Amino acid sequence: MDAQVQPALNLSAPDRARLLRPLLDEHGPEMDRRREVTPEVVEALIQQDLLRVLLPKSLGGQEAHLLDHCKAAETIGYADASVGWFYNQSNVSAATAAAAMDHDAAAAIFNGPHQGLAWGAQYSGSKAIRVEGGYRLTGTWGYGSGSRHTTWVGAHSAVQNPDGTPHLRYGKPDIRTFLFLKSKATVVDDWAVLGLRGTGSDTYSVEDLFIPDEHAPCRDAMEERREQGPLYVIISNLLYASGFCGVSLGIGRRMLDTYAQLARGKQSRAAITSMANNHAVQKEIAQLDAKLSGARAFVHEAICQAHEAAAEGRLDVDLRMRLRLATTHAMQEAADVAYACYRAAGTTAILNSAPFERRFRDAMSVSQHLQGMNAHLEMVGRHIIGSDNVVQWV
Repeated sequence: MDAQVQPALNLSAPDRARLLRPLLDEHGPEMDRRREVTPEVVEALIQQDLLRVLLPKSLGGQEAHLLDHCKAAETIGYADASVGWFYNQSNVSAATAAAAMDHDAAAAIFNGPHQGLAWGAQYSGSKAIRVEGGYRLTGTWGYGSGSRHTTWVGAHSAVQNPDGTPHLRYGKPDIRTFLFLKSKATVVDDWAVLGLRGTGSDTYSVEDLFIPDEHAPCRDAMEERREQGPLYVIISNLLYASGFCGVSLGIGRRMLDTYAQLARGKQSRAAITSMANNHAVQKEIAQLDAKLSGARAFVHEAICQAHEAAAEGRLDVDLRMRLRLATTHAMQEAADVAYACYRAAGTTAILNSAPFERRFRDAMSVSQHLQGMNAHLEMVGRHIIGSDNVVQWV
């Protein structure tokens, strides 16, 4: 992935992302077929320096406003959801790991615009045994989105003492992110899925791999946070949520634009008027536009509130809950819009040659992600009511 980069940093991240849309449209079907982002698209992301949008400035990153990141994810997701997913996953992973690492250790890993980072979900069956100078890591992790295009990967695991007891730090179980060269892992190509196929989210494993202390950050522990910018005060899960809801909004908007374009020229054989002159279609398109725009406005407001509060040292649980509500709500609303557009398109929607089918699969796959689950809404509801609550993911 090495490249000579002339980043267009006179443009914002969303504007640089918009420059990639024609290329992403062209490569979309091929990325879906290959189940990975094509080299040409990876190179284009590097050329526009879009893998360091959230990385600290102290490491050569842009440390952009979270709203710019969300808009860039939406812009990329509009053209291709898998690339948008890769963009968000790589940016948040790199930024949150780097912000909690020793500067020199982070600089050695994130040493240029080509260095993204990928990792999968935490796996309860993994183990990291505390040893002198580091850890011995064993486990298997799935959903390594974008890992086919990174040199380094990470893995999350609880830490054990040599006698098998949980290792405690800061008064609670010690859960860390372990960074290592992908060449040290065994990778299994098992990404056979409905949508988001281009993310190439493979499974990988390691056995008794030594990880030095400097490559084992605790990303969301404020006690270890080296970077103090507002981005790094916001918990990693909310950063992921902001980017992934941007991707879902992009897919929803693309589906709605495609539905409106179809309505301008199609007449169903079962209808007496063209779609363009059908009052029900006219009303539905307007309502879907309002639904998507409303969700987007709520997300942008909540992101700006959280970012401003983080910069001023007043990011409290109420604002975290508001951002959680806004991002989860947006993911669900965008999925509903995509589904409605797919249904409205009739048999046109099932054709591989039409622009609905792949994006519908992507939208439905995004909707299944942890960040869009109803459990988050229930938690926020309990917080608003004042009921007994377990506060997590914020």
